[in-house]
Amino acid sequence: MYRSVRDSYHRPKWVSGSIDTLIRRCNWRKMRTTQHVRLSLLSVLLAVSWQAGHAQQSSPLTLQEAVALSLDKNPAREISRAEVDATRSESRMARIVLLPNLSFKEAITRGNDPVYVFGTRLRQQRFALNDFALNNLNRPLPINNFATSLLGNWMAFDSWHTQFEIRRMDLLGKSSSAGATRSDQAIIYRTVAAYESVLFAMRQVEVNEQDVETATVLQSSSANRVEAGLAIDADKLTADVNLAQRQQDLIAAQGRVQIAWAELEGAMGVAIPSEQRKLQPLAERELTPIPLSEAVASAVKSRPDRQSLALQRDAQSAAVQSAKAAFGPQINTYGTWEADRESLTGSGGNNWVAGVELRMDIFPIAKREGLMTAKVGLRRAEAATASADQEIRLEVTRAYYEHQAAQQMLVVARASTSQADESLRILKDRYEAGLATMTDLLRVEDAQRQSRANYWQAVSRDTLTYANLKFAIGTLNQGSVGDLQ
Repeated sequence: MYRSVRDSYHRPKWVSGSIDTLIRRCNWRKMRTTQHVRLSLLSVLLAVSWQAGHAQQSSPLTLQEAVALSLDKNPAREISRAEVDATRSESRMARIVLLPNLSFKEAITRGNDPVYVFGTRLRQQRFALNDFALNNLNRPLPINNFATSLLGNWMAFDSWHTQFEIRRMDLLGKSSSAGATRSDQAIIYRTVAAYESVLFAMRQVEVNEQDVETATVLQSSSANRVEAGLAIDADKLTADVNLAQRQQDLIAAQGRVQIAWAELEGAMGVAIPSEQRKLQPLAERELTPIPLSEAVASAVKSRPDRQSLALQRDAQSAAVQSAKAAFGPQINTYGTWEADRESLTGSGGNNWVAGVELRMDIFPIAKREGLMTAKVGLRRAEAATASADQEIRLEVTRAYYEHQAAQQMLVVARASTSQADESLRILKDRYEAGLATMTDLLRVEDAQRQSRANYWQAVSRDTLTYANLKFAIGTLNQGSVGDLQ
């Protein structure tokens, strides 16, 4: 539609060559510029992707992530799941009795026993008139027999003994599943406790680092005062001893952090890389209060181990019913089909037999003992359930009041920390003014250090007792861990 610049007017040859060269250069520069832009964009995208992946890998380990890993990697969970699978397999095995049993058999025999030869020829349908000769009957020649058999039997009725056994195994399977749920809660609680231990140990290191800094300042101040003639040498020596003690406390606290990490790795069942060990510092949490009456009622009703015991009691009741049903009659059916021939590929005869039998024990001594054993097991299961109810009430009550005490201790520790900080500030001023001794200053400094340690211990204990309360109630699970963060 539009002509190019070169076609728009007539121009000299040298002008056309210059313009062509200029156009080629512009196109080349444009192409190079486009390539640079693309490479720059690609580099930026790769850098952003790498930084995002690196940031994701080096992100601090959260409590929910630790719990998820523990439920995935902890060997104790695999043990409980294996027990659940075992009970489910036993439940399936109990149902096999209801199915008919069919088997195949191929047998090869050879002999000259007169009874064997006579019966085999009848089965093979090869009996002839000359086989009645006395010599053939008394001293027959050896004969082969290839027998192909199908055998089947089916228990048609056993007074519902099998049905009660199936119910018992199903209840035991559900009981094992509830027990596995309780095992998961124990794993979660252990992980939470280990995670909080790490946070508390890290706070202890911070407290001891501050103590070392404070002791260093006191040591320097006492040295300056001794040089100025405002204090005696004993003050500096006392400050040196105090600094050494604080340094030892810091070393011990750093060791406890590593031990806490090892305990957390043991609870999780997996190693924690160093880039994930930069956790959020320990701090006070807003925890939802739980009334005692509601906690006890919920625990007795829905705690997994309590449900497991109730299911075991029901299973034992089904065992008693099963033992009673064993006294009843049984009706079995059976049948066989057999083909007999002289060679593997030869022809022969076949026959079948079918029947029904009724069986009933006249002197069921063993079954009586089995019934007594089942009844004793039921009594034990009922007693275990009642005992568990009492134990659960006690555990919940103890956990509740431990958490209440932890909350009150936190309030006291918070106030004590503020008072200790103010007391240390005042005594430092008095010491600088020569109105207090180094012993007085170190005593107040030690009280301030202890108050801060008590405060962080109270913060950690508040969270741990709350987690223990939820564990005692039976509501500590992977979804409720978020309440502890």
